[in-house]
Amino acid sequence: MVVGKLPKAKAPKPERTGLAAGLNKGFIVTRRELPVKPSHRKGKLSERTKLIREVVREVAGFAPYERRMIELLKIGSAATFKRALKLAKKRLGTHKRGKKKREEMSEAVSAMRRKG
Repeated sequence: MVVGKLPKAKAPKPERTGLAAGLNKGFIVTRRELPVKPSHRKGKLSERTKLIREVVREVAGFAPYERRMIELLKIGSAATFKRALKLAKKRLGTHKRGKKKREEMSEAVSAMRRKG
């Protein structure tokens, strides 16, 4: 499962000057509005996928390392917050994935607290 970043809206480029030199050099042309490419939707979570992940999480529960992370996050100190990241990084391989997992587990902890 590869999840990419959603594209950000780019700032419009300044108009060309029509001169051969300078910052906005080049021939003046009318810009075309290009259609959105299907590849730009990469990483967007669909309703179907979201539902499937919820069902799997409900049925299978948390992995042992995720349960340990939840315990660390329940303590709520800065040290255990960092320890949870270190655990996630060790299990998942990268800092970015570790941060995402820690955030996911924090959401799970807050959901548990809201539930009761």
